[in-house]
Parts: sequence; structure tokens; C-alpha cells
Amino acid sequence: IDGDRFYQVDNGANLAAFDLKTGKQLWLQNLGTIQKASLVMGDGKLYVGTENGKFFILKPSATGCEILDQDQLGTEAKPEAILAGAAIAGGRVFVASDTAVYCIGGKSKRSPNVSYSRDFYGNNPITHLQVSPVEITLRPGENVTFGIKGFNASGNIQPAASAQWTLEGLRGNINDKGEYVAATDAVAQVGTIKATVNGVTGTARVRVIPPLPYSENFDALAPNTVPMFWTNTQLKFAAREVNGQKVLVKTTEGTSLLTRARAYFGPVEWHDYTVESDIYATERRRQQGDSGVIAQRYMLMLYGNAQKLEITPWQPETNRAVTIPFAWKKDTWYRMKLSVENLPAGKVRARGKVWPVGEAEPKDWLIEKIDPIGNRQGSPGIYGNALAEIYFDNLKVTANR
Repeated sequence: IDGDRFYQVDNGANLAAFDLKTGKQLWLQNLGTIQKASLVMGDGKLYVGTENGKFFILKPSATGCEILDQDQLGTEAKPEAILAGAAIAGGRVFVASDTAVYCIGGKSKRSPNVSYSRDFYGNNPITHLQVSPVEITLRPGENVTFGIKGFNASGNIQPAASAQWTLEGLRGNINDKGEYVAATDAVAQVGTIKATVNGVTGTARVRVIPPLPYSENFDALAPNTVPMFWTNTQLKFAAREVNGQKVLVKTTEGTSLLTRARAYFGPVEWHDYTVESDIYATERRRQQGDSGVIAQRYMLMLYGNAQKLEITPWQPETNRAVTIPFAWKKDTWYRMKLSVENLPAGKVRARGKVWPVGEAEPKDWLIEKIDPIGNRQGSPGIYGNALAEIYFDNLKVTANR
């Protein structure tokens, strides 16, 4: 975050700036094709490297991004991949590639110019209150104790007296020590824990998710909303009535950075379960999108333009994927089913099948992957790459028996 701007780089090395208040994209700057390293900012400049071995020093503004310097580590034919963010210390910038560590700056050691205000250790009024844990997922009836930490206007820790605790949008009870007990009814909920000290407030977000099974047909959702306890859905998915049927739509609205999205709706520790959903693909400008379901970090994917079915543990790494041809017709409802099972010796088996809605479920699995170093747990979810709109309905997650 830089003042009223927010910078983000995606895994395709596209650097974007957004207005912090409205979320509007201000500009987009391409740096390469593959990205792992995070952005680092110092002295009003952005420092970032790509997996193609290029390291950039950038000068961002409200209207664009000036490339002050770029260097190729290694050669274009054999680049040194940069997978981690740069480090800034003592007036120098340190960059690690997969081959070497580089230092950018003067050779002579320079002491940092640091001055401390009088209130660095002083007892000054609290202007910011931090509640921890700041975000947590619980089961019905589970309890957690929240703590607080106060900061003054200079960002330095100040002692915080006992807080007044309140619940917003959550059922359950919280006492004056910050001990929260979630309601025992098996209903998903999301809300905030609020702490107040001398008029200064801090919040933590809580999701309460009941155990499996879970199902959702989106009929109870208001138009253009999403299930509240799901994550990574705002601006990317929306409930809508299509041909008299309430569905969840992977929209094509917003920026190009929002075209692909994964939405999750369970705890990360779930394992050995099956995800099912009805999926429908439209076509726009002769383009048909991609869609799928996620279980335990494995994805069962239908590709519209490529007309193939795939199971993969990580979409960017195609060598670990299992792929077969599949004729996925537009404007037709299909049922997707992905089952993931932990096996002995760290192995994991993921199996999938797809069939037209209204037909009997095939007895045999259509595609299978045995992962020798498997993902042993992970949240269920859905995926959409909305080159054209994709619809989801009749979602179901059940524990394997």
C-alpha cells in the first residue's frame, strides 16, 4: 500500500495499481510471463524480480509505472529465476536468484538514518487497537480467547487496559476477558468480534462452519450477493436468476485480473471428502470459459476452448496434471464430481467424473490421479475462468465413507 494506492502483481507478472478506497484499477504494467516474487517498496520505488530472471526498479504514480532500470540475471536462454522478494537494508537492495545473491548499492557500509521520536517508549494515547487472532474459522460450540494490543500514533506498542467486547453478526457469547464461545446450532455464520478501549476499536473476523455434509442451491440468496462465509467471492461471483433458476454466476465483469477466481467454503483442515456441483458454460465471441470443483487442493477442471478434462494439484504446474479429451457442450448442464482420498505412505488419490444433468451417474470414474507426495488436507471450493459466464448450482460436499 502506497498512500491511496494498492499495488499487486499476479502470477503472470502483470503489475497493477488500484485505488485503495474504490478498488478501481488505475493502470496495468506487464513485466514478463511468470511471477513468484512479492513486491517490495522503498524510497518511493518498487523492487521486484520475475521467474524469467529479470529484476526491475520501478517508479509508480497514479497514472502509470516508469521502468527506471531492468537487468537480466543469467541469460535469456538460461535465466536465473527470482522466486523471493528483495530485501532492503542499510541503503542497499539484496536480491536472491536460484543461483546467486546480488547486492545493489554502494560498497561502503552506510548507517541507516533513523531518528526516534520522544514517544517511542513513552506512555501516549492509543490510536490503534489490534485484536488477535485477526481471522479464524471455528466449529459450532468451539471457543477461542482473543487478545488485544494497543499502538500510539507513531505505531509503537502502548499498554492497553481491559477492553469492552461485543459481537457483530455472530451468535454465541463473549465475556469481559475476550473468551468467545460459538453457538452450537449447525448453521454457518460469519461476523466480527469487536474490542473497544477508551473509544478506540479493533475487530477480528470469525467464520463458524458446521461439519459435513454441506449443500447449497443458492435459492435463498438475494440477487447479486454471495454466501457470506465463503472466501474470495466479492466482485467475482454473484447469485442471479437464469431461465427461472437461481444460480451462482462466475461473472465477466470487472478487470481482467478478476476473470479467473477460486472460491472456498470450508476449513483448511478438511480431508477425505467429495465435492459435486452442476456446471453450465455459455459462449461469448466464440469463447467458452473453464470451470471446475476443488477438493483438498486438487482441482477437477473442464476447459471449454480446449475441450478437455483435467485433474491437477496445482494449475500452473502442468507436468503434474492428468488430462483426457472431453466434449463439453455450451448451454448444457453437467454434473461434476471430485473425490479425494488419503492413502498410506503420504499418497493421495483424486478421482473425477462428469456427466450431463438428467442422466444416470456413471458407475466408473472417468479420470484419476495418484499423487505420491499428496496434499493431505484443504478447503473445498469452485473455480471459474469466465471468458464467458459460467453457472453453478446444487453444490454438495460429503465425507467419504
